[in-house]
Amino acid sequence: MINNNETKITKGSAGNKLLVTRSFNAPVEKVWEAWTNSRILDQWWAPKPWKAVTVVFDFSEGGHWLYYMLGPEGERHYCRADYKAIEPLKSYIATDAFTDENGVPNNMAPSAQWENTFTANDDKTDLSIEITYPTEADLETIVSMGFKEGFSMGLSNLDELLAK
Repeated sequence: MINNNETKITKGSAGNKLLVTRSFNAPVEKVWEAWTNSRILDQWWAPKPWKAVTVVFDFSEGGHWLYYMLGPEGERHYCRADYKAIEPLKSYIATDAFTDENGVPNNMAPSAQWENTFTANDDKTDLSIEITYPTEADLETIVSMGFKEGFSMGLSNLDELLAK
């Protein structure tokens, strides 16, 4: 399914979904923690030279993660993930949106639902993510903003972090 730890991002047949797959050379417990611990998320989430900075983090059903991407010129882009369902060490579902500094969604880009699935594969972890947008046009907006390249860079950052 997943080859050589390469990030694969494809468009789903419905047109409004992105399917992301990636394998990591680390046990599922370590990969899960990297996605569910803000101190670790801040180390890899943003594509370099950007940085992720957590403002609020409550990884629980009904909780949320408010963070911003800090750019090299000091610019800030706020985002919020609202956690809907969590199955520890296996999966979680969250709604993601661009927001203002208070976590109120803005119209910078469309929101999306993320369903992240973590599968143990011997001493590796296979990650599958299904990102669903309201419409195909919304998906195309995110892709045109550089999502595929930026998210691939972030996952490569995670690969480096897990190797330490």
